[in-house]
Amino acid sequence: MNHPLSFISHSVRKPAFSLLLVWTIIVMAFSQIINSTLKNSAAPGSIVSFELARTPSNVQTMIAAWDSRAQLFAAFGLGFDYLFMPLYSFAISLACLLAAGRHKGWFTALGAWLGWGVFLAALFDAMENIGLWNSLLGNFNSSWPEVSFWCAISKFALILLGIAYGLIGWILPKQKA
Repeated sequence: MNHPLSFISHSVRKPAFSLLLVWTIIVMAFSQIINSTLKNSAAPGSIVSFELARTPSNVQTMIAAWDSRAQLFAAFGLGFDYLFMPLYSFAISLACLLAAGRHKGWFTALGAWLGWGVFLAALFDAMENIGLWNSLLGNFNSSWPEVSFWCAISKFALILLGIAYGLIGWILPKQKA
């Protein structure tokens, strides 16, 4: 299996990764500012609590604990997250590609799978946000909280695996060609 970004020239990979990483961190910092308005006793983890609420009653409790301003920030944050998704998925996928290029065999093959996996994570993120949006609209007695929960778990797992792979690939000594 080929890595989804293997078409990118070797000479462009590191600069592209650096640029994407910087923009990802900037957008993530802005998202943290937006989502900080959601933190309260019902949602101690801010938006992550909402993503992992899992049950309609938990979702309803969180939304009820937010004033109208916080609910507006939640809605804006969900929309803004669609800008974040391509940034983090391309940055992590490129990190996997760069790490895979330092090694051979099964490690390189794993990098290709994880390169695709972070794009799948972005799709899970998009589906999760659709569920959260429906919850914000008051669809409490539906399966959206459960869908959002499992999409969030899958997203976080794939993102963490991609980041771990990228870091391990850079920490391990580079294999000779």
